[in-house]
Amino acid sequence: MVNRSINQTLSRTVISSGLTFLTVMSLYLFGGEVLHGFSFALVIGILIGTYSSIAVAAPMLVAYQDWRKSRGKISSLPAKRARA
Repeated sequence: MVNRSINQTLSRTVISSGLTFLTVMSLYLFGGEVLHGFSFALVIGILIGTYSSIAVAAPMLVAYQDWRKSRGKISSLPAKRARA
C-alpha cells in the first residue's frame, strides 16, 4: 500500500517541487545580493523536503507499523470492505 501511495503522489511532488525549485533558482540568479541568502535557504528546503516526503516518510511509516504490530497494538492498516 505504501508503494502504491508513493507512486500516486510522485508525479505531483516532482512537478510542484520542480516548478518551485525553478522559481527559487531564478530568484537566486536574478534577485540580487539581498535575495541570495533567502533563496538559497529555500532551495535547500525544497530539496530536503522533496527527499524526505519520498524517501524518508514511507520507510518510517512501515517501521512504525511493524513496531506497533510487534507490541500487539494493531494488526495492520484496515483493509477495504467488500461491498455487499
